[in-house]
Amino acid sequence: MSDGAIRLTGIRFARGGRTIFDGFDVSIPLGRSTAFVAPSGAGKSTLLALIAGLVEPDRGTVSTPFAPAETGLVLQGYGLAGLLTAAENVEVALQARRGLRRAEIRRRAEEALEQVRLTAVADHLVEELSGGQQQRVAVARALAVRPRLLIADEFTAELDRGNRDEIADLVFGAAAGGATVVIATHDRRIAERCDVVIPLA
Repeated sequence: MSDGAIRLTGIRFARGGRTIFDGFDVSIPLGRSTAFVAPSGAGKSTLLALIAGLVEPDRGTVSTPFAPAETGLVLQGYGLAGLLTAAENVEVALQARRGLRRAEIRRRAEEALEQVRLTAVADHLVEELSGGQQQRVAVARALAVRPRLLIADEFTAELDRGNRDEIADLVFGAAAGGATVVIATHDRRIAERCDVVIPLA
């Protein structure tokens, strides 16, 4: 168990003949927002994947008090199913939560899409949406599960300024509500809103 933090200790991770981390240690406080800042290729996405449990380190340990069901993910590549609608993509994440009735799943999906101002395209296939709209669907999906841990990888990269600020408000609103928020970004303005900023390079 983690004592007030997510801890990565002695992490080694290599892929494709490239060592991304070797002996890497970091402690991420719970209940706060933390940004990992670095240029592309520095390992930000890999680090978030390790924290989320999407990949395992070659060596070292990842200690977190959060179960997968308590985690909301905004992946850099969105991770959406192109043959499902925007609403269905959000609903799929909710269906993995036990005890939610169909009507509640539908209501929470609608609410999440309304938050990101995508109600008008809720029934559109994801493959019909722009990159910015897909990114907002990914944020809606993560927020809909009401996560205790929210992991967001470059979650504003495809957004214009207006949408960026609105979506950032939603993400940091989760932190204000008590969630632990961990993001990777190269956007200085987003990083400055975080409680903790950790450079990787």
